[in-house]
Amino acid sequence: MSVPVHRRTVLRGAVLLGAAAGVGALTQIGSGPDARAVATRVDQPTIANCATWGARPPSSPVSVVSSRPNKIIVHHTAFPNTTDYSLAQAYRNSRDIQDLHMDSNGWLDSGQHFTNSRGGYLTEGRHGSLYALLHGQTMVQGAHCVGQNSQAIGIENDGIYLDVQPPQALWNSLVTFCAFTCQQYGIAPTEIYGHKDFNDTQCPGLLHDRLPELRRTVAARLGG
Repeated sequence: MSVPVHRRTVLRGAVLLGAAAGVGALTQIGSGPDARAVATRVDQPTIANCATWGARPPSSPVSVVSSRPNKIIVHHTAFPNTTDYSLAQAYRNSRDIQDLHMDSNGWLDSGQHFTNSRGGYLTEGRHGSLYALLHGQTMVQGAHCVGQNSQAIGIENDGIYLDVQPPQALWNSLVTFCAFTCQQYGIAPTEIYGHKDFNDTQCPGLLHDRLPELRRTVAARLGG
């Protein structure tokens, strides 16, 4: 059952999501000698902020890194592969992850920056991640990959993919999310990795085998 959303929360979410219209319309990322022109604008996907899916407040203030991330790290949650592809389930999954990370892991908030559901719905993970993404100059410090939490955006994909492929809706959403994030932060598509590239884990399962495909598809989406 989804958490009731007050009108003020809905309006706040609309403002955050709408704010990217101007940001996403940029055809050049950054400024100075390392600025990269992109041939194709990637429109911002719909991303539900923490208030919209009913997140708990962080147990302590989140840390903001005053520089851009340099990579994206792909994860899977290792939760059972639900056949409920609804938006309500995406919100419920985000709450389940936050509860696990705060109550079992002892973290101050969700560890990942963003979450992708099996139905292809995107949600903000750690508070402040969406604001930072839309502005494209800073990032929130995460807790998703040891050694990379202050330089990599973490995207959790709901489900476990050790021996099955993800639903097409999840894959499509992952491509769009990565393309938009690369655009916003000036990250090269070659800098998309899996959790197991940095830590001793099986995560993200078969999604790791598809990273070359993901990088190529994201590059194509960016016009490169």
